[in-house]
Amino acid sequence: MGYVIFMAVVAAIGGILFGYDTAVISGTTTIVKNQFALTDMMEGWYVGCALIGSICGVLVAGSLSDYLGRKLTMLISAALFSISAIGCAVCGSFDGLVAYRIVGGVGIGIVSIVSPIYISEVSPAKIRGTLVSLYQLAVTIGFLLAYLMNWIIDANIDPSIALRATEGAGDITLWQKVMHTEAWRGMLGSETIPALLFFFIIFFIPESPKWLIVNGKLDKASTVLSRIYSTPDEVKEEIEVTNASLKGETKGAWSDLLKPGILVAVIAGSAIAILGQFMGVNAVLYYGPKIFADAGFDNPMFSTVLVGVVNCVTTVLAVFIIDRVGRKQLIYWGVSGMIICLLAIGIYFAWGAQIGLGNGFMLTFFLAYVFCCAISISAIVFVLLSEMYPNSVRGRAMSIAGFALWIGTYLIGQLTPVLLGWSQAGTFFLFAVMCVPYMLIMWKVIPETTGKTLEEIEAYWNRRK
Repeated sequence: MGYVIFMAVVAAIGGILFGYDTAVISGTTTIVKNQFALTDMMEGWYVGCALIGSICGVLVAGSLSDYLGRKLTMLISAALFSISAIGCAVCGSFDGLVAYRIVGGVGIGIVSIVSPIYISEVSPAKIRGTLVSLYQLAVTIGFLLAYLMNWIIDANIDPSIALRATEGAGDITLWQKVMHTEAWRGMLGSETIPALLFFFIIFFIPESPKWLIVNGKLDKASTVLSRIYSTPDEVKEEIEVTNASLKGETKGAWSDLLKPGILVAVIAGSAIAILGQFMGVNAVLYYGPKIFADAGFDNPMFSTVLVGVVNCVTTVLAVFIIDRVGRKQLIYWGVSGMIICLLAIGIYFAWGAQIGLGNGFMLTFFLAYVFCCAISISAIVFVLLSEMYPNSVRGRAMSIAGFALWIGTYLIGQLTPVLLGWSQAGTFFLFAVMCVPYMLIMWKVIPETTGKTLEEIEAYWNRRK
């Protein structure tokens, strides 16, 4: 069991990079907007450009992971993160910054697909939900680390150095430029450390045993499985069950996704992936400091750190209860709480001044929203997407769902500044409304997957025409 946890933790480090790269942008938007005189739409493009890369990443992630293997694909994503972080720190123009953000976005898209797949494929059914949710926990740790780094750098900016730069002084060093006069460079460049850690530690884990079985490498698969399961009979059974699920199927053809039951699974997975983005979570992650500043908070960067703390701690709770409570029950309770909190935040922006609501009211419901989101849709989405597709097409099917997820994420990243400029209250009311179809799909279409093997879940979709 210890070896399984080790493999899951290593793959989950990709989630730290996902979270870090996603959240670190929040502390840089105001600085970059002022330095390069960006409009609201250009600010949205600065945030959204990485998401274009993520969309490209998810489109190739499934095929790459099915062809090259899960391990080598994770190595590619780690290399992309490293190139992006270093490039952002030293780039010479806004166009260069956008280009390196897109490179990092490709890494995000790839790792968002392959890391959860890898964890689900090395995990026994009874603890699969817990181990895959480690990936989401890692994402929230990445969020928190990014928020903390932004806060630390922002709090330590030396105004005198910034003044010398403004006056055209020639004695500004590269370090002072990265950490003071153009602090966004330090914020974005700090991702280099976890990116390089992820790259080197991947070499210490094996390839996914299910990928090895699907590709006919049974000896290597047996070696890996013997370190996961305690008896030879369990190893043999795992190989036989996986091979049985492949009988009569082509080897991961795109056309397999059009089979009636599998098509339903792909459409349902894509629907919950894209709808989840329109329920406000990424608007909070990308524009938290801006939202708090608009609400009149004195220290919006610190308030964003509180968001990261609640997000991370709640995800720890989700890891321990996801295989006990069940995926769908967490969704029902969590999304119901999200609706209440979003309505309360909308009321604050619409009528808070007239009815005497203070910042304490706003912060309470904002953090409660983060709690409800972290314990439900954020903890569940990658678990469900990594376990609800057949062995032979899991990479490709998850790429389709991931593509939908990142399309939604891009739209939210691009449009949130415009939506907030149009109506802060209306933006949060819109997010509340979008929670309703998500709940209906989870109720009517998605099965409860807790405790079921991947092959049992596959059989459910094959029966559903």
